[in-house]
Amino acid sequence: MLLSRQLQGFSLTTAEILYRLPDHNSILQSYVWQDYDQAPEFPVLEGFLDFWRREIEGPLHSVTVTTQRLISPGDLRNVRFERFH
Repeated sequence: MLLSRQLQGFSLTTAEILYRLPDHNSILQSYVWQDYDQAPEFPVLEGFLDFWRREIEGPLHSVTVTTQRLISPGDLRNVRFERFH
């Protein structure tokens, strides 16, 4: 399943989320999120951030995203194999 997702354009995505503590707005806390997502729209991360905004009291300060494609279409190729006698 992981290979098929990678071929569909999913890549390992890491986001550092800085948010403010609800009771101490001047203090920032860091949260690291990681999942397979599709750049540049990042629908999985956007879904998580929507959940955060609805359900978690700590207001978001900033989100830094990095992604790395593990397999790209150029990494796969058909190889013809002939056996010589």
